[in-house]
Amino acid sequence: MRGPLPDPLPLGERETVLLLVLLLCACEPEPHFPADYAKTFTEVRNCRSSAEHDSHVIRILASPAALEPYTSRDAGFPPGAIVLKEERDFGDVTCTGPVLQWTVMTRQPDAGWQWQSVAAGRHVQGTNEPRCLGCHATCGRPPEGYEGTCAVP
Repeated sequence: MRGPLPDPLPLGERETVLLLVLLLCACEPEPHFPADYAKTFTEVRNCRSSAEHDSHVIRILASPAALEPYTSRDAGFPPGAIVLKEERDFGDVTCTGPVLQWTVMTRQPDAGWQWQSVAAGRHVQGTNEPRCLGCHATCGRPPEGYEGTCAVP
């Protein structure tokens, strides 16, 4: 009877290989909003065209934590608050067709925002894109904007 097979790699090398495999696997980041967001998020801006969003038609929704700050504009957004833009084809003026992508703002503990661009199928396309940061730094101020949000409810 044979004894156990020898370990082909020392423990440190095995851990390194496992770590590399995990990093190379489909480690796509998760969207910052739940798949069933429509059940708990509230529309805060109705369906409108947006030249700033590739001429898509957008509809803005707020998570429960973002709803009061977004609508009242007199309180700060707490960490974890989410403002979500559903983006649809430019011809979908009623926002009843499929969502092409989402742009997501998530409030961070340091009072800044983290941005995500999420494609249909909930695939994260980008995070903190300069285009989002640059635009919202200027339009997100009163009287039209509020704490980085640019649209009047």
